[in-house]
Amino acid sequence: IYSCCCLSRRLNQLSNHDPLWKRHCKKYWLISEEEKCQRNQSWKAIFFSTYSDLGRYIQYYATLKKAWDDLEKYLGQRCPRMIGSLKESVREEDLDAVEAQIGCKLPDDYRCSFRIHNGQKLVVPGLMGSMALSNHYRSEDLLDIDTAAGGFQQRLGLKQCLPLTFCIHTGLSQYMALESVEGRNKYEIFYQCPDQMARNPSAIDMFITGTSYLEWFTSYVNKVVTGGYPIIRDQIFRYVHDKECVATTEDITVSVSTSFLPELSSVHPPHYFFTYRIRIEMSKDALPEKACQLDSRYWRITNAKGDVEEVQGPGVVGEFPIISPGRVYEYTSCTTFSTTSGYMEGYYTFHCLYYKDKFFNVTIPRFHMVCPTFKVSTARMVRDAETNHNEYAVDEDEDSTDTDEYEDRRRVLDIPAPAGRCPRHT
Repeated sequence: IYSCCCLSRRLNQLSNHDPLWKRHCKKYWLISEEEKCQRNQSWKAIFFSTYSDLGRYIQYYATLKKAWDDLEKYLGQRCPRMIGSLKESVREEDLDAVEAQIGCKLPDDYRCSFRIHNGQKLVVPGLMGSMALSNHYRSEDLLDIDTAAGGFQQRLGLKQCLPLTFCIHTGLSQYMALESVEGRNKYEIFYQCPDQMARNPSAIDMFITGTSYLEWFTSYVNKVVTGGYPIIRDQIFRYVHDKECVATTEDITVSVSTSFLPELSSVHPPHYFFTYRIRIEMSKDALPEKACQLDSRYWRITNAKGDVEEVQGPGVVGEFPIISPGRVYEYTSCTTFSTTSGYMEGYYTFHCLYYKDKFFNVTIPRFHMVCPTFKVSTARMVRDAETNHNEYAVDEDEDSTDTDEYEDRRRVLDIPAPAGRCPRHT
């Protein structure tokens, strides 16, 4: 008994050792020394008061709080007006009320994030990234909890799915599955993609964008704060740049970044739409007489089946840019594939401004485009199983389409026309 009493006394002393709780406060709640001084409490008291409020999120809170802090700091320096669109945190009872309203449990990582920030107002630009191409524009907002609950789906094809994002121009949303139904995994995140060849309106294919809210949100934030997504005109643009996708010819460097557009793509029929952003830059150390003008482009486009299409044409996006030492020219264009991946490469032909009869080619590095993982609708799979053959088989031999020829050869898809317009980036 005496030994137990001594042990308990010792454990009691250890449990009240404040530096022990300092470590836990910093690890789990990201409490700083400055915040501790402001609260005028011991580390132990801070730990337990915070735990009483956020204890169920202890395995998620530090990761999500750091992501939000990093994002706010980064945007505060580059897109300050976007910070003003963020909403304050919600209470536990608000999240409980939403669960009661929709009849489904929300995942703890999702709840935890909304205890930090309740999404954003429906504004432009959206926190979850923008995309602009000719007359097509989208910018996705991170929905607040009440707006998300109002968009909760129970219809066939999107049963028990909660919208996470929304674009006011296109109506595009990313959804999170709250239950494992209709071929989805629980908490999987996706863009819906109607099967345009199925008679059943509930036949909805899915482009997968995340396996959980934590993975989806933190991976996006990491891309933003590390510069993986460029900031253009106070907006986050979801272009991915491969650092190896750069080619230098003499004093001119060409680099390419790409993006997949789910709202202009479909699985059935197979039509995968990509946009790419090209940067052409002449070294600032180049001699003045190196100034030149772009005359034409040549593309070699290869799909996943090895089919090759060659395209030549004057200028780029209707322009004939002049490049001089230190000058950068950028433009955005697009292409489509009937296969889930493909690549492009080619060259630009320039002529010198000082020696007008001198022409030379500048290499465009090979860049690959791959659509995200997708799932075929369960309605289609059931139909195929019943008929024992693919009633909706699609010929995948259609050619890909180069950007600048795209407007004249564009296929009409069953998608809403975008309400917003955005000029090409120059």
